[in-house]
Parts: sequence; C-alpha cells; structure tokens
Amino acid sequence: MQLTDRIAATIEPGLAALGYEIVRVQLGGGRRSPTLQIMCDRLDGRPLTLDDCAGISRLASAVLDVEDPIAGEYTLEVSSPGLDRPLTRPKDFDRFAGCEARLELNLPVDGQKRFKGVLRGLEDDAVVLETGDGERRLALADIEKARLVPATAPATAPATAPGAAAPGQRARSNA
Repeated sequence: MQLTDRIAATIEPGLAALGYEIVRVQLGGGRRSPTLQIMCDRLDGRPLTLDDCAGISRLASAVLDVEDPIAGEYTLEVSSPGLDRPLTRPKDFDRFAGCEARLELNLPVDGQKRFKGVLRGLEDDAVVLETGDGERRLALADIEKARLVPATAPATAPATAPGAAAPGQRARSNA
C-alpha cells in the first residue's frame, strides 16, 4: 500500500465522522520540504469553506502526529477540489456526467494517451467520453489522471463560497 493510501485510510474515519470525504491525498515537494495535500468534499454536497479546511487540518494534524507516517517535517495543505477538480473516484465520472473533462491514460490507446470530451458516465468499469471523434470507452484502470475542464463545471459549484478561496486559488490551512 502506498504512503498516501495509508494516510487516507488513517484519517478517513475521523473525516467521515465530521461530514467530509477525501477526494485525493498527494505528497509532493521533494524530500527537503515535502507537502502533504489533502483535498476534501463535504458529504452534504455543500461547498467547502475555509472553516471546513481549518477543521480538517486540525483533525488530520492530530491523527498524523500520533501515527507519524511521514519522517521529518512537512507542510500540511488542505483544500477543496476547485473548479478544475481531479476525478479520482469511480463515482466522480457519473457525478460529473455532462461536464467536459481531460483524461490521461497510463498507456496509449490507438496511439493516443490524452483525451478531451464530455463525460457520459461510467459503464462496466469504463469511462464513456464523447470526443470530437465520437464516443470513446476508456478502461477506468488505465486512467492515470482525469480533471474537469473549468468552463463546464456544474452549475451547483459556486464562483466563491463564503469564506472560501476565490476561483483558481486554494483555501489553505496550517491550523
């Protein structure tokens, strides 16, 4: 199990109890100044606020201080997925059906690794994407990265939630 998967499994129960779910856990920044990014959504579907990020940060910090999965110092960054949100879970491909997305595969299909089109959902472990060349069925297991294209983000996503970061910015908390 990867370190980020272990971290997610460690903090997920506490976050769920507070009404949040993990979208992605990512570790970056190199060995000298690593940054642990935790991206979350609210379970009730409402926009994540700066206060939410601060609460998630406090909970994650407390749990990670006890479990200590990362050697040495690191920066904890908590954020909402934003308008160009990554699609990391199978349910995301159904939830955002009708929105435009960019997908990148691990290996090329018909000589192509990158695809852009309108999501049509998930069928039999394949993401259905309507591209300019017609409908493509891409195996979920073969997708390395997937994100929404901001211009077609769902109407339910506000431009700016009270207390949240402006579009294109991340709400950060080191509380």
